[in-house]
Amino acid sequence: MTINFDELIDRRNTRSYKWDQSEKLFGSADILPLWVADMDFPSPSAVQEVLKKRADISAYGYAVRGDSYFESIVNWYSRRHNWKIEQHWITDSPSVVTSLSLAVELFTEPGGQVVLQSPVYYPFYDVIESNDRVLAKNPLVIRNGRYEMDLDHLESLFKDGAKLLLLCSPHNPGGRVWDREELLQLGELCLRYGVIVVSDEIHCDLVFPGHVHTPFATLSPEIADITITTLAATKTFNLPGLQTSFMITSNNKMRAKLEKRLRTLSIHMAHHFAQDAVEAAFNEGEQWLEELLTYVHGNLTYTLDFFQEHLPQIEPLKPDGTYLLWFDCRALGLDKRGLQELMFKKAKVAFSEGSVFGSEGEGWLRINLACPRFILEKALTQFADAVKRR
Repeated sequence: MTINFDELIDRRNTRSYKWDQSEKLFGSADILPLWVADMDFPSPSAVQEVLKKRADISAYGYAVRGDSYFESIVNWYSRRHNWKIEQHWITDSPSVVTSLSLAVELFTEPGGQVVLQSPVYYPFYDVIESNDRVLAKNPLVIRNGRYEMDLDHLESLFKDGAKLLLLCSPHNPGGRVWDREELLQLGELCLRYGVIVVSDEIHCDLVFPGHVHTPFATLSPEIADITITTLAATKTFNLPGLQTSFMITSNNKMRAKLEKRLRTLSIHMAHHFAQDAVEAAFNEGEQWLEELLTYVHGNLTYTLDFFQEHLPQIEPLKPDGTYLLWFDCRALGLDKRGLQELMFKKAKVAFSEGSVFGSEGEGWLRINLACPRFILEKALTQFADAVKRR
């Protein structure tokens, strides 16, 4: 490898959401944080260089988006995902969660049902309930060691009147990269019942060998017409602090509605730094990404082997992608508070506690594997030692 992913960047006392809140959130400043989904790796050198260049301008006034920014997006998804995107389909948004919330607000009515497939990334719940919509759960089922969709139950929710589905693809926290056939069956159901799909595909570039991400909107022109795809370079290249994302919407009416609301809220302006960072990442970050995936997959292999040897009672779901690992700790016999005490007080580590992803996640934990190997080793050893001392 040409990039040293084994070196830890010291992010303490940098206003880091991940590293500077341990005492506030978990009760101790010396906790190893492997919870929130950002990486402890440097972004690609091209991104670092362009941000320094932008900073050197010294005047940070209003900015615009150039054609080269949109071209970088179009070229990336054509090259990496065989998706032919028209430039005018792209709409910038401050974050994927912002986009999810706007879609719920604009394409459902107060009191209307919005479907999510639990357990799932916890802001999905927030954008539904905060918009005064009704949460309609379509729980995923575990078959053959992986999550699968319960399409029969999903159809019953559509029959009951739900008209919007929030899809997490690839899935967070379970790491599933949905097969094309699964997505086709889902798409056919949505077409039959007139359901709009908001497909959160922010993890789409983080896919392990043997698996292929299928953008939901590429399944057919008809499915594309009912789909809003939310995307960002932030998960792929470790840029979440830049607050930038975009939506791909080929349906002109839906896109116009989204863009009008963004202008109404005055959150449509270009960021002085973000667009340049995204462009540099998409144009020059591909080798970095390939090396990252190799390193993260090595961390995954290490963790699976560690559990098997030292904590065989814990059952991980082997992910197809993402840098997250979802593992079942119910054999430990601990409730939510018991798991929190085990992590924060005894092991001095912070993984994500599973119930925040929905009631189906109770007894589970999610670990962020995007860190130097020695940090992962230390966290797992401390956790295993705490389990054995119980």
